[in-house]
Amino acid sequence: MDRAQKEKVVEELGQIFESSGVVVVAHYAGLTVAEMQDLRARMRDVGGSVRVAKNKLAKIALQDKPGVAMADLLTGMTVLAYSEDPVAAAKVADKFAKDNDKFVILGGAMGETALDPAGVKAVASMPSREELIAQIVSCIGAPASNIAGAIGAPASNIASILSTIEERAEAA
Repeated sequence: MDRAQKEKVVEELGQIFESSGVVVVAHYAGLTVAEMQDLRARMRDVGGSVRVAKNKLAKIALQDKPGVAMADLLTGMTVLAYSEDPVAAAKVADKFAKDNDKFVILGGAMGETALDPAGVKAVASMPSREELIAQIVSCIGAPASNIAGAIGAPASNIASILSTIEERAEAA
């Protein structure tokens, strides 16, 4: 890899560190190509990506960027899992680590905040952006449906009372 290619990689990694909601660093020694492709596919499904880069280039890219504290994690065979959604990459990485012993989460960063492995698990347990939006929408919609139910209830009660009176009158 010549100097121009290295500079390009450092620039790409810098963009990743700046624009990602979360970056997870993990060891991947021993993963097969199929397992790595599975990880990439899972990450792609949630709008994230996986990147293997030289640790030295990643450390250079981290200088003056959010999450500079995770530079200490970049030793050995590391892979970066990242997504704009602050939760998606952590969820996928955590699930993949549970399914595969060779994938070991070292930590990561969420903006300026450095994460240890427990921190990544905590982020992974949080609801995703889409789940939060769905919860908010359901909270907003619930009062409207309750009002509609309350307005419609007396009419149905009156209708059932009238039908009962009518049945009694017919029986008599």
